[in-house]
Amino acid sequence: MTTMDRKPLPKRVVNESGIDIKAVYTAEDIEASGGIDKSLPGEAPFTRGIHADMYRKRPWTMRQYTGFANAADTNERFHFLIANGQTGLNVAFDLATQCGYDSDSAEAYGEVGRVGMAVDTLRDFEIAFDGIDLEKITVSLTINGTAAIIIAMYLAMAEKRGYDVSKLRGTAQNDILKEFIGRGTWIYPVDPSVKLVADTIEYCASAAPKYSPVSVCGYHIRESGATPAEEMGFAFSIAKAYSDAALARGLDIDEFAGRLSYNFNIFGNLFEQVAKFRAGRRRWARIVLDEYGAKDPKSGWLRMIAGGGGFGLTIEQPENNIMRGAYYALAGALGGAQTMALCCYDEAYTIPTPKAQRISLRTMQLLIEEIGLTDTVDPLAGSYYVETLTNQMEDKIVEAMDWVDSQGGIIKAVSEGLIQSKVSAQAYQHQKELQSGEFHKVGVNCYVDDGEEKPQVELHGYDQAGAQEQIDSLQKIKRERANDEVARCLAALRKTAQAGGNVMPDLMAAVKAYATVGEMSGVLVDVYGRYKEPLRF
Repeated sequence: MTTMDRKPLPKRVVNESGIDIKAVYTAEDIEASGGIDKSLPGEAPFTRGIHADMYRKRPWTMRQYTGFANAADTNERFHFLIANGQTGLNVAFDLATQCGYDSDSAEAYGEVGRVGMAVDTLRDFEIAFDGIDLEKITVSLTINGTAAIIIAMYLAMAEKRGYDVSKLRGTAQNDILKEFIGRGTWIYPVDPSVKLVADTIEYCASAAPKYSPVSVCGYHIRESGATPAEEMGFAFSIAKAYSDAALARGLDIDEFAGRLSYNFNIFGNLFEQVAKFRAGRRRWARIVLDEYGAKDPKSGWLRMIAGGGGFGLTIEQPENNIMRGAYYALAGALGGAQTMALCCYDEAYTIPTPKAQRISLRTMQLLIEEIGLTDTVDPLAGSYYVETLTNQMEDKIVEAMDWVDSQGGIIKAVSEGLIQSKVSAQAYQHQKELQSGEFHKVGVNCYVDDGEEKPQVELHGYDQAGAQEQIDSLQKIKRERANDEVARCLAALRKTAQAGGNVMPDLMAAVKAYATVGEMSGVLVDVYGRYKEPLRF
């Protein structure tokens, strides 16, 4: 028996962004909402896509999120994914690495390699990317608090392997403002944290101009309780803060805007997601080209990875997540994402298994090879509903940005916990609606089999032996490296940080000397201090 307490749809249907949805749309609705953007794909403001041919020329990059235990185990998984058709890498790091602690520190006990790859020194990067062609497989580094250090390690590793760093492509998440809002792997206070982001933008603009040092991450803001429109609006406010910091260094907008990228979420109503991406591309182009006055149209590209929407997955009836993932991928493709990292069906409760990751890869490959998603560009263009919703979503995105401005700007709003409080309250309200059944979730509060119990799942266990191997390796490096050179590099880093200078050249020197993540983070904590989260109720 299956139970379903479904009530008829109310007379008023409202999507998560707060837009009233009509029963029927006509051409008049498009005109009333602002008219249709008649530009072609590849033409500003890029509503229909940033490339003229989009997927007909090249399908989206498939970049599954992975990384666990130590560098050797992660390298093995990387090669497994590439062998199964993955076209990019998206690296997960353990919490110790994310929070600036070495694997042998007391703070890291029980966390080494648990939810991502443990990284202590450059040696870990050398092992993790062994045998991987960094010109054919681009790498995204999902790291924030220690992003400047990890970017330095990646560039140093590539340089040591003989790559021309000035031509190297890749991405680092490096969006610390969203960490304050949505995840919590911050280290330093807000102002020096933003300063470090600006350091990476400035450094990469000259040393690695094809590398993307920031991927502004609306994804986690959405996971924390923001609406789809707020996800985009808050992300754009964050990107503007980083851009303003870079411009204050004397950079020109065209020197770095084209290398800014985004990480957005996909879950929920398919049409809302598609309209969100179409509207977001248009709004970002208008910000960069009109407000900032960029001369190169490519500076206004919304370069994005669409994540799979982990918040939408459930531990109940977990096989349903396979279908959810397929629809998430469909929304990403219809919305024009350049890259996708599709959540795996078991990701609601554990680190994905190889089987689950292969299913997610095959899901995206099916859309490319069998379902026709690469046949034509922006296939939903001209739909009365989608075009109207695109216009309305852009209005909602602007509304979210205006709210941020009314609070004194994104940095002030984050520093005082205003955005954190707002999205947390919304997440609480959503949970209440989920529990009451007002918000329908298949297999959770509707279409639940009588007597069905929450499944017993095998969680990803802590590998004590693997953690000890990582600690032993770290301590061996500490014994064998030139410790006098490490000390010199750390002293230079401290002096530059105290003077307010760009620390990236010093970090590059330190990682090449095999200084550890904890040592470099420790120096910066001494200078900048640690962040204390404001409590708001």
